[in-house]
Amino acid sequence: MHEYSLVLSLIERVEQEMRSHNAVAARCIKISVGELSGVEADLLSYAFEIAREDTLLRTAQLEVTSVVARWQCAGCARDVDSQKGLICDSCGNPAHLVEGGEILFESVELELPSD
Repeated sequence: MHEYSLVLSLIERVEQEMRSHNAVAARCIKISVGELSGVEADLLSYAFEIAREDTLLRTAQLEVTSVVARWQCAGCARDVDSQKGLICDSCGNPAHLVEGGEILFESVELELPSD
C-alpha cells in the first residue's frame, strides 16, 4: 500500500511547516488526488488516520478532493472525451492529460500560539 508511504511524507512535510511557523497544532490538511494518480483516496484517508496518532498531527483532519481526469487536444486545445478515444474529433491530434493525474498538497490550517 503506497498510500501509507505518501501519508508519511505528507506528515513529515506538515510537521516541517508547523516547526517553521512555531505552530502548536495542525487543524486541517487539504490535498487533491487525481483519479488517474494511482492513489485510492479512501486508503489514503485510512492510512492518515493510523499514521497521525503519534505525531504532531494527531488531531488534524485530512480533507481529500478527488479530481476527475480531463484530456485535451495537443493541437487545438479542445477537450477530448476519453470514452471515445484519445484522438481529437476536430483535428485528429492526440490528446494529453491536463487534470486528474496529480496528487497535490493544497493547504494546511495551522494553529499558532496565542500571545
